[in-house]
Amino acid sequence: MAAENYSVNNVQSFIIIGFDHLQNQKLLGFLILLTYMLILLGNGINLCVISINRHLHKPMYILTCNLAIVDIIFSSTCSTTMISVLLAEIKTVSYYSCISRTYFYHFGDITVCMALTLMAIDRLIAIRLPLRYHSIVTNSRTFLLISLTWLIGFAIMGVVISMIDRVPYCQPVIRYVFCDYPSMIRTACVNPEPYFFLPAMISLWMVCGQFPFILCTYAVLAYSVTRLSNNSSKTQMISTCSSHLIVLFSYYAPKLVSNLLTRIGVVLSLTDRNAVTIIASLVPSLINPTVYCTRTKEIRKQIADVFLHKRILPNHLKAVS
Repeated sequence: MAAENYSVNNVQSFIIIGFDHLQNQKLLGFLILLTYMLILLGNGINLCVISINRHLHKPMYILTCNLAIVDIIFSSTCSTTMISVLLAEIKTVSYYSCISRTYFYHFGDITVCMALTLMAIDRLIAIRLPLRYHSIVTNSRTFLLISLTWLIGFAIMGVVISMIDRVPYCQPVIRYVFCDYPSMIRTACVNPEPYFFLPAMISLWMVCGQFPFILCTYAVLAYSVTRLSNNSSKTQMISTCSSHLIVLFSYYAPKLVSNLLTRIGVVLSLTDRNAVTIIASLVPSLINPTVYCTRTKEIRKQIADVFLHKRILPNHLKAVS
């Protein structure tokens, strides 16, 4: 399609055709809908339990709430588009809706990465400097650091979005499964390679910068845990760190696999690339609240108390009567 037929001024919407070749679109749509509902439920439970209970208003749980919020942002921007395409069969997305979804999708991705870094630093200080932890890591400083990560995410994405908002578009068709930077820039009638330099640098910072840093903090933590004499404290620290590691690898594994395959020369088909993107966008946001609900003692206890009260209270009242 010729470049002069379309431009950024008259492309009012995009048509998403990434699922067109699939046979069982309704089934996939139902699975994505179910996953998205579980993400909202799990993260919602974490947010409610922590916000309602004042004794959980501590830096570690504030960081958990931050991760839950950015997980919801990250997964919502892509899930709603895919559910709309697969179940409602609405394949058209307006230009400004697509560009805003792209903004918040990548903002969520960047902020999740920085949230994991903050959580690793928090655990490092808690174990290495236990006596000074409460004076160093306060609620106000935690809120300040979280606000800083959000500002960094907003600023980075402001620059990235300004790049795709200025390019002319040759065709209103997105061959991927939702709106993100690669799908939009490949729709433009420009050579996409120069436009991938900045996103590549951001990805490099996340995968080769923050990920090794987080691994180093957990290596220090592992060494510190082995030197603890109290078995109870050692078990608690191992449980906490293992929860963080599960969350960490669920987020980075798809990125590492994708980058590794690209580096060794494996060319992913469009279907494979879409599958990796869907997994990377939904699975971490599903695993995170599951891990913190089931493996964090305080959150697990609060959830158990809710259900136990619902079951025991009627019998108690019956006995009194």
